[in-house]
Amino acid sequence: MEYTTLGGTGLRVSRIGLGTWQFSEDWGVTSYERAKAIVEAAVESGINLFDTAFRYGQGLSERLLGRALRELGVGYDDIVVVTKIPGELLSRDDVFRAVDVSLRRLGFGAIHVLLAHWPPLWRHIPVCEYARAFERLVVMGKVHYIGLSDHPLELVEAFRSCLSRIDVDVLQYKLNLAEREAERDVLPYAEDLGASLMAWSPLAKGAIVRSVEPERLRELRDYRRLDPLYHPVNYSQLMKLYEEVKRVADKYGKTPAQVALNWLLMLSDVVIPIPGATRPEQVRENAGAAGWRMSWSDWRALDEASRRLRLTYVVQEE
Repeated sequence: MEYTTLGGTGLRVSRIGLGTWQFSEDWGVTSYERAKAIVEAAVESGINLFDTAFRYGQGLSERLLGRALRELGVGYDDIVVVTKIPGELLSRDDVFRAVDVSLRRLGFGAIHVLLAHWPPLWRHIPVCEYARAFERLVVMGKVHYIGLSDHPLELVEAFRSCLSRIDVDVLQYKLNLAEREAERDVLPYAEDLGASLMAWSPLAKGAIVRSVEPERLRELRDYRRLDPLYHPVNYSQLMKLYEEVKRVADKYGKTPAQVALNWLLMLSDVVIPIPGATRPEQVRENAGAAGWRMSWSDWRALDEASRRLRLTYVVQEE
């Protein structure tokens, strides 16, 4: 495994993390033993960065992750857990209450990194209100470092302007070989700020590595069955990208997932992909994306194949 420093925190984290949205009804990992096996595979693979959230599985993700880490004997100082508060809970009092709940679920005395999951879209909560609540938590020692997830850069700037003693160390956005909007402004902003960019959905929910066919998703009633990426108008394009990913994978003796994640590692040294997993084997496979590099020409071939995509998110039937 490769390691890097998380933003300006000084914390040493793996270049590949583990996302745990999968510990929920949405993805089907609701058994503790299954979740523990996934976490154990991550620890054995050298992964020490774990991402969860207050809303994942209505708290199930935080509970299963915390319990698994304890029972595996993983020390608090040997890992970094990032959790997130949803936008509708970003009033000052709700921020404090949510942190108390997350700490109980995780079984921690303090949260390593706390993010605002998304802006308060349905409540009128001034940015400075939750920015100062986050800062107060750091001052009080209940949170070590803070960041933002899925915030427009205008709100990131507004949030930072409200802080007086600390700054943002982590930004989290969707970023993968097919969906690259964050590359336009967020990535250069993170590089300039010295913050880490945690890339969620780094495999585009499996759509760019052909992890499951759309017909199978409908049979399984999988969470992804309604995702625009799996609509025929998009999926047919993604299969052309997959063919190029598979070509590179075969060349290096790697899997398509390892190639797609390695492409992100090469994109910038501040990018940290956090793929999820529903099986231990997937964790080990994803960890194998680190420790090697494809050639510049192969990276460019994937870059060009990606730029030919014309994805749409308007896929509802008339």
